[in-house]
Formats: sequence, structure tokens, C-alpha cells
Amino acid sequence: MITPATNNANKAIAVLKSLESGDPAAITQWVNQDKYIQHNLNFSSGREAMLGAMDQLTQAGTKVDIKRVLVDGDIVALHTDYNFFGPKAGFDIFRFENGQIVEHWDNLQDKVERTPSGHTMFDGPTEIVDLDKTEENKALVKNFIQDVLMGQNPDKLRSYINENKYIQHNPAVADGLSGLGAYLESMAKQGIEMKYKKIHIVLGQGNFVLAASEGTFGGEHTSFYDLLRIENGKIVEHWDVNETILPKEKWANENGKF
Repeated sequence: MITPATNNANKAIAVLKSLESGDPAAITQWVNQDKYIQHNLNFSSGREAMLGAMDQLTQAGTKVDIKRVLVDGDIVALHTDYNFFGPKAGFDIFRFENGQIVEHWDNLQDKVERTPSGHTMFDGPTEIVDLDKTEENKALVKNFIQDVLMGQNPDKLRSYINENKYIQHNPAVADGLSGLGAYLESMAKQGIEMKYKKIHIVLGQGNFVLAASEGTFGGEHTSFYDLLRIENGKIVEHWDVNETILPKEKWANENGKF
């Protein structure tokens, strides 16, 4: 049962699960009615837009299976296996003020069942450990994205990743640095370029860090959400969700993706 003492993680879980149940109680209790900033570009801002979509979502058979939850200060991030107008992989980020949700970001991608690595987009560890290393791990991921994915110091790749124990959940990439190399080589041959241009959000709790970045993929304006698991100062596992950002004329709100 939801009580006023419920922590922010449980509030965020309850709000997402309400999209499946159709019960608006969690939304009316935990989403601020006067200040709810929406960054999903398909929805207008404000709590009423979320409540107004409830019937459509339940009729569409929405399912919400939350796999991982991270808490970083007043921010809660969730990694979710969705049926949301079709099977999707998703990340949701909620910002809280005074115990209520006041801002939401997300990223959704069609779920792929068969992957080169043999892993799903969701399986793997969920336990949060090494809480004392949260800030160190966040800095590691930020530097990794800047050096490797943004191309500032690409030769440092091996200093960030445990090449003997790198588990990949991207639906197009096999395990290990060899899998990543083969994928990048294949894209290059096809003339497909992936460019990270700006890091917007870096959240962490212990051994898990989630980064939200902006760039292009195959020439399309893209939002990259990368979840990384760190062990002994090296990245050992990666989950991600990439979404093409709608052109501005199609936005349902003026807040932007980030």
C-alpha cells in the first residue's frame, strides 16, 4: 500500500505500474498537479496529460515489468521491459521535489528478442553494490563517453572496459571488445555513423551508472541512454536504449528531449 512515507523509488514504481493497471491513484498522489515538466515529446506537459492517456494505455494492453531502479539524490531512474503499443525497452527518469514528481525524461526502443550476444535487452545483474564508489563510477562513465564515444581520446578504450568480461545487451552487438569492434566495422562499411555530441544526464547508484546523451545515428537526431555496470574500476556490462528525436514541428510540448 502506498503511504506518505513511501520512498521516491517506490513512488516512481507505483506511477509506472499505474499505466498498466489504469488506477490513477499513484499519479494523483505522487505527480505534482501544478508543476510536471514532460520531456516525452509525444505528450504535453502537466499531470492532466498523463491522466488523460490512462484509458488509451490500458485498452492498448500496456504492460510494465521494471527490471532495475537507481536512486541518485532527488532523481529516480527505472529500466523497464514494456508492452507500450508493442514490445519496448525503456528508461524513465523522474525528478522529485518535496516528495512529488515534477519532471520526467524517457527513452523507448522496439524490443529485439534475438541478439548476437545471446543476451536479452534486460537480463543480467540487478543488485546494487559499492555505494561508496558512486561518484567515482559516475566520473568514469562520463570520461568514457567523452573519450571514446565522443572521440576525444578513442585510444583509451581499453583503459575503461574489462575486455575479458564485457557483457553486451545492445541488440545488434556481440559480447566483448571484439563484438563491439565488429559492429563498428560493419557500420562503417555501410556508411552508418554514430556520433555522441553532448552528455545531458549522468546518474548513478553504486556499481550502476545511467547516462543520457544526444547525437546522431545514421544521420538521424538521436537520444542515447546507456546503462553501465562497473566492477573494480572497469566497465563490465552495458544496456542501452536509443531513440530518434522527433523534429520540432511534431513536439507535443516545448520542453525538448532533455
